[in-house]
Amino acid sequence: MERNIVVIAHNLRSCHNVGSLLRTAEGLGIDTVYLTGYTPYPKASADTRLPHIISKISKQINKTSLGAEYSIKWEHKDINSLLKKLVLEKYKICALEQTKKSISLNNFIPPKKLAIILGSEVEGLQSDILDQAEYFIQIPMLGKKESFNVVQAAAMALYHTRFYKEDLQIF
Repeated sequence: MERNIVVIAHNLRSCHNVGSLLRTAEGLGIDTVYLTGYTPYPKASADTRLPHIISKISKQINKTSLGAEYSIKWEHKDINSLLKKLVLEKYKICALEQTKKSISLNNFIPPKKLAIILGSEVEGLQSDILDQAEYFIQIPMLGKKESFNVVQAAAMALYHTRFYKEDLQIF
């Protein structure tokens, strides 16, 4: 089954995480990466930020993206209008977040149109964002730490949803 997957990176602080996410998403054939909230973003057309800010942030993102920002579709958007648009386009909104409603990633059956929201590593996603999600997934932890780096977690979730085992035909 062909699956449409988009990623929403909301309130990530690190330019290096953004670059790594763009590179990971590009490698997994993700349709679009949306950068929302205070998430840093590379140079955009009609960019209104100060030139030195654009240059500094773009260089930091490029350090880990290795140019993926030029080969994957990405947009800087307002989170609330974006979520409304995606729901109208029949995307199922999925929060990658540890909540009481979360199911283990390995038990998640991804829908045909999926938007995965990633949040801040420290604070996670705000309740008003979580309220708009239909699915909640988390990655089981076997060690003493309670969470993975946001991009490492995203890579696991995106790989699972892109190559979901029921979609694979074994000959």
